[in-house]
Amino acid sequence: MQALQGAELGAFTFFASPLPHDVCGSNGLPLTPNSIKILGRFQILKTITHPRLCQYVDISRGKHESLNSVICRLYNGFCSLIHNSYLEWVTLSRRCVSLFSPSCHRYPSYLAPEVIAQGSFYLSEGSVVEAPLPSGPKADVWSVGMLLFELCAGRQLLQNIEISERLKFIITLGCMDDIVTVLAEEHGCLDELPDNVQTLLRRCLMFPPSKRPTPAQLLEEPVFVGVASLYPAYQNPVSLFSSSPRCAHLELPEDLNELCKGDGQDYLSERTVDEVYHLWCLAGGDLEKELTNKDIIQSKPPVCTLPNFIFEDGESFGQSRDRSFLLDDTTVTLSLCQLRNRLRDVTGEAYYPLLEDEHCGLPQSNSSTELSAASNLPLIIRERDTEYQLTRIVLFDRLLANPRERNCPLEARVDVPPLLRGLAWATLLGVEGDIQAKYDAIDKDTAIPTDRQIEVDIPRCHQYDELLSSPQGHVKFRRVLKAWVVSHPDLVYWQGLDSLCAPFLYLNFNNEALAYACMSAFIPKYLYDFFLKDNSHVIQEYLTVFSQMIAFHDPELSNHLNEIGFIPDLYAIPWFLTMFTHVFPLHKIFHLWDTLLLGNSSFPFCIGVAILQQLRDRLLANGFNECILLFSDLPEIDIERCVRESISLFCWTPKSATFRQHAQTAKPLSDGIGIGRPLAYYSSDYHDYPDLPNTDLSREPLKLSELKAEVSPRISSEDLIDLCELTGPAHFKTPVKRPKTVKTKILAVDIRSAEDFGRGHVQGSVNIPYGSACTPDGELLQCPATHLLATHKGRVIVVLSNIMKNAATFAAHLVKLNYPRVCVLDGGMNKMKSTGLLTVPSPQI
Repeated sequence: MQALQGAELGAFTFFASPLPHDVCGSNGLPLTPNSIKILGRFQILKTITHPRLCQYVDISRGKHESLNSVICRLYNGFCSLIHNSYLEWVTLSRRCVSLFSPSCHRYPSYLAPEVIAQGSFYLSEGSVVEAPLPSGPKADVWSVGMLLFELCAGRQLLQNIEISERLKFIITLGCMDDIVTVLAEEHGCLDELPDNVQTLLRRCLMFPPSKRPTPAQLLEEPVFVGVASLYPAYQNPVSLFSSSPRCAHLELPEDLNELCKGDGQDYLSERTVDEVYHLWCLAGGDLEKELTNKDIIQSKPPVCTLPNFIFEDGESFGQSRDRSFLLDDTTVTLSLCQLRNRLRDVTGEAYYPLLEDEHCGLPQSNSSTELSAASNLPLIIRERDTEYQLTRIVLFDRLLANPRERNCPLEARVDVPPLLRGLAWATLLGVEGDIQAKYDAIDKDTAIPTDRQIEVDIPRCHQYDELLSSPQGHVKFRRVLKAWVVSHPDLVYWQGLDSLCAPFLYLNFNNEALAYACMSAFIPKYLYDFFLKDNSHVIQEYLTVFSQMIAFHDPELSNHLNEIGFIPDLYAIPWFLTMFTHVFPLHKIFHLWDTLLLGNSSFPFCIGVAILQQLRDRLLANGFNECILLFSDLPEIDIERCVRESISLFCWTPKSATFRQHAQTAKPLSDGIGIGRPLAYYSSDYHDYPDLPNTDLSREPLKLSELKAEVSPRISSEDLIDLCELTGPAHFKTPVKRPKTVKTKILAVDIRSAEDFGRGHVQGSVNIPYGSACTPDGELLQCPATHLLATHKGRVIVVLSNIMKNAATFAAHLVKLNYPRVCVLDGGMNKMKSTGLLTVPSPQI
């Protein structure tokens, strides 16, 4: 992406032809408006960058099928052929947009004869494959030839002739031996053109498509070789995800004060065009307002825009076609004064940020202090704050230059700048390597049985979004989904996969390979084995663990939902199968996944509990039928609150409490990375206890029937060791690592007999014998021992026993009494005996 340098941003508008309102496609759905079709096809223009070309930055839809486009305007021409005329290059860039719109909406003067011969037609969603192609490389070569000839002639071709006459003229060119000569005689400019330029035009304007060169062959023409020394050939930049070596060029001078000295230096011009435009919008820039102020867009009262009525006698009444709806080539310059004024207090240091380990010796400026305070504001405010976003964009731009940079997840814990969210997610997911080559190697064209289901699902997936609802969006959806299905033969396509794909495709619309790579990395991390042909055991285990998480964090709500029979099977499957993309719009998913990608596979459980807690009062007040209706149309959920509470729930959850057999084995996160450390964070890996005897202290897999029979989750012995901060006997040669968070509040309840408790128990645990605290039926009795529990309500309660059935029953009764954070030691005290960490009471003297 090029820097702004001395260029300016410009905007223009045009109108797409409206479609009839009473016509539907072959799939029965309304036809996609032409403006949305152009919007989707336009996106590829944003990827075309060259030091000598105007760059397209953005496009947006306005009222009445209007489209407002933004370009970066350059002040140097391509070669002497255009007489260094900036206006002519703007005209060329303006005409290029027609090449990416449906054939019936392009400039007829530039259409190739074979395109005109196809006639005008509308593409319907259900007949994209069957419809004739509106264009192709050879047709575009003709259009480029007409554009270049127009620039050489110094004026527009055929613009003063009626459309029907233009088409006739172009068609009649087919009987001419030398089309360039005919056009040159029409304009009297052939003698002024160099021979190599005439050769180039003659090759472009060959009437039979088979005789025209391809774009690659066109670049080999001598006319381009002649200017190669003055204008270096454009080379694709080394991709962030590429097999080629790359250098980030992040060297900074020793004295930063020298770097940032000079009040007159324009740091903003050193940023890329898309960054400047993004900041311009945040600073109050409004395309429609700018175009309206220049009378390019004219607003009229409704009474002045009545249609033209024709009565039976042929008399017409009403308004003729508004001239403001006709094409206007005027390009309006977008002033950056407001943006520069907004950023006037941002010092030069903000454009050259130092990372965490480089802060020594850097003076704190007033602006940096203000920006630090801004990080505590609500996320939606931070994303609209111009100064704050500038600092975040500059910082992430540097961090993302090195995907292995440790500070990227650390900074993502604060927030992710929307402009760089796509690359940030890819980095957090560990996407690397030559992803484009891998994607290109996948067969996305051969028909497979899943094609039909994909075709049915795509038109229903986030179609409120203009980009994803465009035909080009559907094509990209189809290719990415098909690539995933083909490249994962052991898995199958389940409904919901399209919703999972949507966020990645939206953020990487012009990079299908990156969208595919991100989705391929996301699914095994959070949805391991969810897309097996028979995924019933995976889903049931997931929902059972979720039920235990509800009981662990909110026993009152869990008791009520179980009493009315409103189990997670009835509402939570779409949540987890699509990671909430089926129930939330994209803008909420972005904020949710910014945090989700920092956590492990257990974090979705916490999100689910946080959603239920937002609906808690309504759920507790309603029965089964009302709850069903409530979830059929899910009420508005405060996503920022949901994220905040999810993090709190995650940090209160012992790591082994969410153990699942059908989960991908992952390495523990490094210290300080992630959304926050859950309880017993370091006990995720046995190697954190190198001096323990050789014994397995982790969770043991349970049969699904046994797992469903238990209300409270189990935790591993290694979790208990960490939660109780057991230092153990002398054989610990090195201290056990501890979280840097506040000391955990935990109560270990040993329900064995007093005799067994006296033979050895966990240090700090209390003894409430099961026989004296529970009836033969398992009911919890009111006794002095159980009163002790009431004084510790709110702590994490770990039930210890040699008999797992007794421990599970005791924990279930605590949940019935609305005790939160109750769990059971997996394997019982027998596992703890082998660790040598049990304490024996000193004998009484």
